[in-house]
Amino acid sequence: MAPKGAVLTIGNFDGVHRGHQAILRTARQAADRSASPLVAITFDPHPAAVLHPEKSPGVLTPLPLKTFLLERCGADVLIVIRDTLSLLNQSPKDFVSRFLAPAFAPRAVVEGPNFTFGYGRSGTLQTLRQLGEKHGFDVLEVPYTTVHLNQDQRSVICSSSAVRRLLEDGKAAHAAQILSRPYRLVGTTIPGRGIGRTLGFPTANLHPENQIIPSEGVYAGFVAVGDSLEEVCRQPARRPAAFSIGRAKTFVTDHPLLLEAHLLESNVEDLSGKYLAMDFVEWLRNQQRFESREDLIRQIALDCQKARQILSDSSGR
Repeated sequence: MAPKGAVLTIGNFDGVHRGHQAILRTARQAADRSASPLVAITFDPHPAAVLHPEKSPGVLTPLPLKTFLLERCGADVLIVIRDTLSLLNQSPKDFVSRFLAPAFAPRAVVEGPNFTFGYGRSGTLQTLRQLGEKHGFDVLEVPYTTVHLNQDQRSVICSSSAVRRLLEDGKAAHAAQILSRPYRLVGTTIPGRGIGRTLGFPTANLHPENQIIPSEGVYAGFVAVGDSLEEVCRQPARRPAAFSIGRAKTFVTDHPLLLEAHLLESNVEDLSGKYLAMDFVEWLRNQQRFESREDLIRQIALDCQKARQILSDSSGR
């Protein structure tokens, strides 16, 4: 049962990026001042997936990962609302008077400047303030969070859509700046073609959850291995690896998208049937076709050398 008199924050929280973290930090401080619990309310699936499936954005954080990140940011209770058309089509007034106020009787609601709610996203922060006066809760507004991306003079507002665009462009390091951590792709290992092993670079092949897959290319990153999805969502990724996302064009005629991780360790255990988390630290190069087996082996060795150096520098910071 949801606690009443709590401090609430409501949102999709996809990515739990620096902007979300600022909202949660402010909400946590407000909760501590009033000795109240902090309740985060999120949605599953994304409202757009119910209202406009063809326009639904890709997912950055599957629910088990989002749950862990919200917990780490100070949420005492997480409420997951299963979106339905009837709920999403409520007016802002009905959303507050029929759902929010009777279910939670919140002490305060903490949101960012672009918060919207109710039918057609017609409710704004000003609407929420007016309804809060009637129902006895305060509304706290947290300003946008911005970052200066490395080697970029412009200031970028931290948002889920900005992270999605950067990942689609292969800019893993920039995405990590907005997220405050590397982007994490999770899933299960599946049997591969075994080509990497014959080349001397065995890989674990990932079948991902329903998440955004970064742009095709070769990346440096870290891996976590576990026996469940929840385990790899929660544990730190410390095992260095080189990742490849692309279509195997050198040795095969059909080109399915492959997600492969080569762990930069000796005597790697059998990863069959395991869960894997891939943390993307930095993009290394585009995918390309090689004329010979020797050329491919030579390039993979260079990729691994570069990845080791990047990850060594990264872990030393």
